[in-house]
Amino acid sequence: MNRYTWRTGVRETVLIAVALVYLIPIAALLNVAFRPAESRAGALAPSWPPTFDNFAQAWTQGALGPALVNSVIVSVASVLGVTVISAFAAYPLARVGRRWSRFAFYGFLGGLLLPGQLALLPLYTTMRDLGLLGGLPALILINIGGQLPFSIFLYTTFLREMPRDYEEAALLDGCGPVRAFVSVVFPMLRAVTGTVVILNSVSVWNEFFNPLLYLSGSGNTTAPVAIYNFVGQYVAQWPLVFAGLVITTIPVLVLYFALQKYIIKGFAGGLKG
Repeated sequence: MNRYTWRTGVRETVLIAVALVYLIPIAALLNVAFRPAESRAGALAPSWPPTFDNFAQAWTQGALGPALVNSVIVSVASVLGVTVISAFAAYPLARVGRRWSRFAFYGFLGGLLLPGQLALLPLYTTMRDLGLLGGLPALILINIGGQLPFSIFLYTTFLREMPRDYEEAALLDGCGPVRAFVSVVFPMLRAVTGTVVILNSVSVWNEFFNPLLYLSGSGNTTAPVAIYNFVGQYVAQWPLVFAGLVITTIPVLVLYFALQKYIIKGFAGGLKG
């Protein structure tokens, strides 16, 4: 049994101090969110008694209800599309040993190096010509295209470390490659799929610029843009902003805690490649 030494105590003290530093922004967020709107105290000054009026006003004035519905639709459709397309694309990249598969894999990785701003004008004109501006399908298509490179990287590197015994047995039993992947391989990708789902969900849910650009002038909006409307040129309603942030953070936290056990497994398997 290892003895508790002074070095262990120092390490624990340092870790606790680091954890407290990371908790300061969360404490400020919750403190201001429950603070009366007329209060002018500092962000970390205790607010008593706490009030839920900011949450009610943020929900009604900011139209957070429809915005949250739009965010859920965009996030679910985008993540579902990314998961299905990247999984099917990664399977031949990981299993085919020919030169073209390696070139295709590195081509997808090139998408991680190019900033999205390079395609901003062509994408906008394309969505305008297709008549998709102001609608959610434009955001869904852009999110799927933007999240594919990293998702394909995770799936491919994970598949390269996976043994082929089960899928080869399925092929010998008469399954085609697609049936073998859907029925045998994909169920074994739960760890990396959980990682892909949670990372893409957080990224799409927090996306601000694309909804602001492609939904501008329409009646549609998403949660980050709805919260931004509380910040004006001369006045910022910070209690309502922080209350809105708390409301919009809850769905992501629920998803994260539901899938957190798969995240480390997915990264561990993917980084081995």
